[in-house]
Amino acid sequence: MDSADDDIAITPVDRAIERLRAIYRGWTRDTTVAQMRSDWDLAFAGCSVPVTREPVSAGGVDGEWLVPSDAPRDKAVLYFHGGGFRIGSVASHRDLAARIADASGYRVLSINYRLAPEHRFPAALEDALIAYRYLRDQGLHPADIAFAGDSAGGNLVLCAMLAARDRGLPLPAAAALMSPWTDLTASGASYQSRAEADPIHQRAMILALAKNYLGKDGNVRDPLASPLYADLTRLPPLLVQVGDRETVRDDATELAARAQAAGVDVKLQVWDGMIHVFQMFPEISQAREATASLAAFLRNHLHIGHERAPQ
Repeated sequence: MDSADDDIAITPVDRAIERLRAIYRGWTRDTTVAQMRSDWDLAFAGCSVPVTREPVSAGGVDGEWLVPSDAPRDKAVLYFHGGGFRIGSVASHRDLAARIADASGYRVLSINYRLAPEHRFPAALEDALIAYRYLRDQGLHPADIAFAGDSAGGNLVLCAMLAARDRGLPLPAAAALMSPWTDLTASGASYQSRAEADPIHQRAMILALAKNYLGKDGNVRDPLASPLYADLTRLPPLLVQVGDRETVRDDATELAARAQAAGVDVKLQVWDGMIHVFQMFPEISQAREATASLAAFLRNHLHIGHERAPQ
């Protein structure tokens, strides 16, 4: 006899949520950071698209090139992974970065920036800037480089550009952000309005990650830690993607609004029913659509990059 439950379809988003919950359920107060990082890497290991992997030291920062066939050598995407500045790596985000490389046709350089609590702010930001300088030292023009990143990596995308701008350095052609974490104060209204809808990230967890990154005396409103509070003028074109179920939804929508008010060319995409960094799950049709849209954005701005004088 059929039960009522049989009529309830298990969606790809449901399966993705269960994958995440299975990881978190295995962690206790006694689980070491090293074990958490290992578990996360293992859970997302693999690469689903045909790209060539090339390990590299990007100015002393461990990294990996993901190279699709026939990729131009004079253009690149610099990728910063998410993980709350505590977990995540080239390995855990290899498939996502590789799918961006495959869809865009461009080489992607993904880096292992230093993580907290061993290396607190601004260590990760310094590594991001080193990797950017490495690409320029390889002969790439800023107009032929784009940044991309998810969650904490989206934070680094913004903060690296802000720091570069403030130091008088040339900026990349464009930047793509997936569920960017832009406000370490976790003050957005979505922390309440999406609390029940978000299956994973709650405000207490976000604040704990912020403290882990900044240290107990760190300033959560430092514009190079919380770019929502930064002067956003003169940033390059931005693509911002976020899921509507996320507690950190307002980190993205408010960032887009403030950037637009500062005169930045911003494209905001809010994906109905989607969770934090849903693009990591290619079995979700919207993830494939979002990745394709992100790749088209990169192609548009890097394709025209050579027509502009180097900044």
